[in-house]
Amino acid sequence: MDRAAATPPVSLDTINPKVLKCQYAVRGAIVSHAQRLQQELQTSQGSLPFDEILYCNIGNPQSLGQQPITFFREVLALCDHPALLGKSNIDALFSKDAIGRAQKILNLIPGRATGAYSHSQGIKGLRDAIAVGIAIRDGFPANADDIFLTDGASPGVHMMMQLLIRSENDGILCPIPQYPLYSASIALHGGSLVPYYLDEATGWGLEISDVKKQLEDARSKGITVRALVVINPGNPTGQVLAEENQKKIVEFCNNEGLVLLADEVYQENVYVDDKKFNSFKKIARSMGYGEEDLSLVSFQSISKGYHGECGKRGGYMEVTGFSAEVREQFYKVASVNLCSNISGQIIASLVMNPPKVGDESYKSFIAEKNGILSSLARRAKALEDAFNGLEGVTCNKAEGAMYLFPRLHLPQKAIDAAKAVNEAPDALYARRLLDATGIVVVPGSGFGQVPGTWHVRCTILPQEDKIPAIISRLKAFHEAFMDEFRD
Repeated sequence: MDRAAATPPVSLDTINPKVLKCQYAVRGAIVSHAQRLQQELQTSQGSLPFDEILYCNIGNPQSLGQQPITFFREVLALCDHPALLGKSNIDALFSKDAIGRAQKILNLIPGRATGAYSHSQGIKGLRDAIAVGIAIRDGFPANADDIFLTDGASPGVHMMMQLLIRSENDGILCPIPQYPLYSASIALHGGSLVPYYLDEATGWGLEISDVKKQLEDARSKGITVRALVVINPGNPTGQVLAEENQKKIVEFCNNEGLVLLADEVYQENVYVDDKKFNSFKKIARSMGYGEEDLSLVSFQSISKGYHGECGKRGGYMEVTGFSAEVREQFYKVASVNLCSNISGQIIASLVMNPPKVGDESYKSFIAEKNGILSSLARRAKALEDAFNGLEGVTCNKAEGAMYLFPRLHLPQKAIDAAKAVNEAPDALYARRLLDATGIVVVPGSGFGQVPGTWHVRCTILPQEDKIPAIISRLKAFHEAFMDEFRD
């Protein structure tokens, strides 16, 4: 039989409809277009009005020139190639504390084999080290048995959606704007996203009264709301929650019987003096809430912070407030994936237990860490000022995380032009910006936004010496765009 004439075994009509519904704007149509342009630059230089693509679409620091933390990479190198520890000149190549830490970690790994599978929750000794780091951070004890090491935070989020969502009648409260991992995962697992809107006018504030209204509205439609997602510091919005606000959120989840899913991957990225990061676990315990009062899952990643080890795929979720029977189901799902990668597990343990005062590497470590974070703060301010200096653009302060989410007040002609090609107005803006400058941003429509408003998300990650040129290109493009579509 002629295969070409037969019905294909898989088509868009027969593929899982949940996959079709799933969208992930951070690597969506704009990025695919950018990759085509990058190919064009490589094959025919000078064919485009720019000489490089600047990927400001995703929090991927090392792709834009950020250097890895020396101590972390020294320890990882020694763990991955233990034969180096036997070399006579090892002390000249690696710091003493990196050598000591690598030896300690290798002794925690059965057979000292970083190429072998580990326990499905992660290597026990590394989870012990992470629990110590959490306890130091929060001032409350942590238990290694509550920690599941994951390949970045994303698999932990997927696992929770898999465990919580039974059908489209199960809902998850998510902030709008939100990181599209959440909407994508909810769609893939067949649930319903229940939106609550952050208030742009108050610096992307989270109002519990609005969350409660959305919860009651969902329940009136027959949706069983299972959990509340909070991203702190915010992505894409960059706000850092105040302690009093966090207390209200904890109380709300306790009163309503909701699982609190706390995305805390930007906990090291706070750029303002009047705000500080507090984990939701610390807040809950300081309020007197124990395991029996609140089901809480906290996510952390090695991809963000000052370390930016996105490609190493490491992170964890700390799971508290669930029964032993439910915990067994968590472990069962984790075991299906065997384990997360060992390099990511090692770096996660180092992130939560970096060099301390008195260690040989401490001075160079703290210089690298502070250098990265202070530079990010300067870049955030420069880009914020640049966006606010553009006609028809308003941009809230980036208190934390790695992004700005400026609002575009677009002329009606631009909105009409976008509709004519079946494109969201902010997607039209992002595409035209890319074609003119090589700068890749993500349309706000990919994150969700108040209907009738338009935004883009732009990372603050290009290296500091490139920021003035980016601002100059952005300004020239925006002026031309507004002139073209002026009403």
